[in-house]
Amino acid sequence: MAPRSAGYYYTESQQNEFKDIAMTTYSIDTADQGTVTYTDQKRWWWLLSLVNPLIPLFGIVGHWLTGSELWLLVPLGMMFIMGPAFDWLFGEDENNPPEILVPQLEEDTYYRWLTYLTVPAHYITFLAVAIWVGTHSLTWWGFIALTVALGFADGFAINTGHELGHKRTKVETWLAKIVLAVPAYGHFWIEHNRGHHRDVATPDDPASARMGESIYQFARREIPGAFHRAWMLEHERLCRKGVPVWSIHNEVLQSYMITVALQVGLIATFGWIMLPFLLIHNFFSWWVLTSANYIEHYGLLRAQQADGKYERCQPHHSWNANHKYSNLLLFHLQRHSDHHANPTRRYQSLRDFPDLPSLPSGYYGMYVIAYLPALWFKMMDSRLMALPHIQGDLSKVNINPDSLAAIQAKYGHADA
Repeated sequence: MAPRSAGYYYTESQQNEFKDIAMTTYSIDTADQGTVTYTDQKRWWWLLSLVNPLIPLFGIVGHWLTGSELWLLVPLGMMFIMGPAFDWLFGEDENNPPEILVPQLEEDTYYRWLTYLTVPAHYITFLAVAIWVGTHSLTWWGFIALTVALGFADGFAINTGHELGHKRTKVETWLAKIVLAVPAYGHFWIEHNRGHHRDVATPDDPASARMGESIYQFARREIPGAFHRAWMLEHERLCRKGVPVWSIHNEVLQSYMITVALQVGLIATFGWIMLPFLLIHNFFSWWVLTSANYIEHYGLLRAQQADGKYERCQPHHSWNANHKYSNLLLFHLQRHSDHHANPTRRYQSLRDFPDLPSLPSGYYGMYVIAYLPALWFKMMDSRLMALPHIQGDLSKVNINPDSLAAIQAKYGHADA
């Protein structure tokens, strides 16, 4: 599948939208195309990625200034009301950088520093909210609202770890481990890189949702399955090297040691109130990843070849979303199709392709829909079956075995 061609041309209105912002233009002289140039019109808008981990602080500041705990509801509103509304308002962006200039774009350290700076932003917010909860007498609903909002914000620390963990520099690898300590999900980058990317869009992958499987069914399979796979992969790696599994060399434990120090320190400092705070925070941080995994590959299936191996992952094996606002907050996570086809490509270079499985909203909106299974199935099952590479053929769909009979009765008896 070829990416959208000539994606680096912008309409006059798009150019005017950013006319007052200084831009960097990349260029190269070619024999057949002359001088090829590209300007990332979203360059400075990527700074919104630094705002995302700070969202719970809006609630704290409002509470401090007014004394009203209603402000503690604001961060959740910013995520799940403002987020989908802004995605609808600002629309989608199908532009791609010209491939010949991608090396220049990826060498621009500005984009890299944004991911670096997001790491301390997560720690600042986590500690600020913990201090606020530990030093203020909040109502039960104010406590829950603020803690859940922090859990969701720190769930996106897994997204930061995702972007960093796919890169091959030692700095980025360690920053991934450090940021994954905040949501207490240190096994993620091992399970994701070496497990999920290998098994994605197959029945073998606990992190790929099946058609007819609700997010609540999926979570019971995905959360323990992902941890088990990460541990086994690291166990196998260390055994091959002749290194003890329970040692500092275990890359699952490295991040978790930071988590233990961080969370035990909070309990020692603020007492028992940190126990429900950390349990709620950690659960909803994990729930963010479960939500993302659920919507990213729902029902999609790689074909199994004659030798029993699955075909190489292609862009159409992931659901894609081009919504500007949420992509700016999430380091282009929603251009998931290109990410799985090209895992080491940096976020600023991820491409759109024609005829991709496309989500009707960005992730914030799709999470809400996923939490309502009847609405999710109604919206997504028909969309799944209508995809160009499926065209109603159930043999090309990853189906939940418990839902197979009902799906066959509704969509036909193709060999699944």
